[in-house]
Amino acid sequence: MEALSWDALRKQARKLEAQLDEQMNSYRRLVSTKPDGSEKDLESGIERFLKQLQLVNSQMQTWVSSGGSEILSHTLTRHREILQDLTQEFYRLRSSLRAKQEHASLLLDFRDFERAGLDMEEGAGSVDQALLKEQAALSRSSGQMDGVISQAQATLGALVLQRSTFGGISGKISNVSGRLPTVNHILSAIRRKKSMDTIILSLVASVCTFLILIYWLSK
Repeated sequence: MEALSWDALRKQARKLEAQLDEQMNSYRRLVSTKPDGSEKDLESGIERFLKQLQLVNSQMQTWVSSGGSEILSHTLTRHREILQDLTQEFYRLRSSLRAKQEHASLLLDFRDFERAGLDMEEGAGSVDQALLKEQAALSRSSGQMDGVISQAQATLGALVLQRSTFGGISGKISNVSGRLPTVNHILSAIRRKKSMDTIILSLVASVCTFLILIYWLSK
């Protein structure tokens, strides 16, 4: 397949960013209100656009690595920052949505448990019926645990994407730092901050998963 020109790649990146921004606005409204079942389609669309934008950025990186000017490098860095911001916000919103859904499911389980207790006290239900309701509640809890595992895997995917993005930028940073020694200190501070952000995200994901597992085991 014939390689695209820089202008064509940049035009494609802007188009994907606009489409992502539109879908992210819809997703933000969905998360801030009450999910209506359309979140799966939105999430699939956003993930598809993120992958396409990542591919375009990689093609732009090929242009820069083959001897592009500093202006091209600066443009690519901006597009990568947009991709990183959109990716981080998407995973944050999706985690928030999953937490709301799990909270609602836990409330439903609690109400089912209360109703089962009242039925047993009033003699309206049999022991077998109460056991069946408890089994249904356990099945839902198992589904929630699967959701937590999927969420942890999604967070890991975001961290891998960030590492790939930082790796592509590191070569260009080295060239810039060689030409402009006076900015070495600033670049080192940026790298330390980005490394700290990655560590914090990993710790938060690990702690959340650990707490949910403790909650699950303590039931």
